[in-house]
Amino acid sequence: MAKPLSEIHHNLLKLSEPINLTLLKTPYIPPEGTNISIKSILESLLPTNNKNNNSQKDIQTQTKDFCLCCALLVSTDAVQNITPLLSWIPKELTILAQQALSELPRIQFSELELGNDLGLKKLVMELIVEVLPELKGIMKESSIDYKDDGNEISAASARTPVVYAIVAAYQLRWFVTQVEYPHLGKLCSLVIPCALTALDHWSSEVKGQGMLCFIYLAKNVNAAEFGVYEDVILDICCKNIASTDELWHYVVEMSVLMVTCTQRKNPRSSWFEMMMNEMLSHLERQPSHKDRRNSWLELIEPVFNSMGIVLLAHFRRIFPLLFQWMHADEDRTVILVLERVQTIIKLTWIRNTPYIERLVDELTVTHKEAALRGAREEIRNQILQILVLLQKCKGTQFEAAWDKYKDDPNLGTLSSSLCKETAAVVAH
Repeated sequence: MAKPLSEIHHNLLKLSEPINLTLLKTPYIPPEGTNISIKSILESLLPTNNKNNNSQKDIQTQTKDFCLCCALLVSTDAVQNITPLLSWIPKELTILAQQALSELPRIQFSELELGNDLGLKKLVMELIVEVLPELKGIMKESSIDYKDDGNEISAASARTPVVYAIVAAYQLRWFVTQVEYPHLGKLCSLVIPCALTALDHWSSEVKGQGMLCFIYLAKNVNAAEFGVYEDVILDICCKNIASTDELWHYVVEMSVLMVTCTQRKNPRSSWFEMMMNEMLSHLERQPSHKDRRNSWLELIEPVFNSMGIVLLAHFRRIFPLLFQWMHADEDRTVILVLERVQTIIKLTWIRNTPYIERLVDELTVTHKEAALRGAREEIRNQILQILVLLQKCKGTQFEAAWDKYKDDPNLGTLSSSLCKETAAVVAH
């Protein structure tokens, strides 16, 4: 039997009281450039002690709003680069909101209604149908309006401050990430349009939360469940690759996950081609940008594996970057480059390519440079493994490239190790 409305309202007020009191005493100064108070927004979402608002609809609205309040408070705990708009929220408030969310289902549902369900997930599943369209509308209000003739645009933010869209985006990301496989797939027709609205927003802070939604979706939804949205999502991924530095890691992870999830069985898909070209274009413009190159090197492996032999078509752009990064000042970059080179060789045997001799040259230089690096042993072990692979797959072509280095006194250890590895392979 459902709980009486008066009991739900009473418990809702009791549960929100610690948050209300802590919020009241928390100092807050709106960031420069905005006169919108996030603190006031949070206070407006708390339940009120108004006896005239005790209808079922009123209680449902107050429950939804309180959940949105808590969602915003706890969402700051899971994001590395938190927006300045929310950085004032103290840890105490986040903890209180987490506790409230764990208790909220027991206030809303009877034990019989909860059954074997995890309480918060059941509550979120009920609320999300109402919450997401509402959040989508808020984000849309401050997006960019495209006129019918396509030649003029106007910022709706002139009418609606972007602060509201940023708040809605954080709430959206929290709600989406509370639903797991297989339940999330059933909500795709509701979640995806809302997440696309966030991703299509001009604000990088709103975009970032949209990207996190799609990263989560790709990990918790079957490819088939993206349905008619597949091409739309991949298209907007490509368009967002030109994002700001702070979003680069997110956009690469999102794009890699989405294209491999939806196109894995089709290595010749034009989406692989488009995404690879877009990413390489931006890397070529800023080849020395450490964070961009490292993020790409860390995340791109699944795309390499999905494309396989088709990677050959991108060698003329990939290898010049890898050769440059192989001599970067940072050890982490060098190790990542060597790992990706190994993957490329295993997938393609670098056939029909002019890069064998150049690759051997660059590897020997990197081996010598490693003498002054902290990760010397790891780098040299990686180089040895690559040379062994090259020897296996290229045979006489490798021997011709390696011949000029056999007697180099600075590569004596490498030559000896290579001979031992070769002998072990032959014996095996």
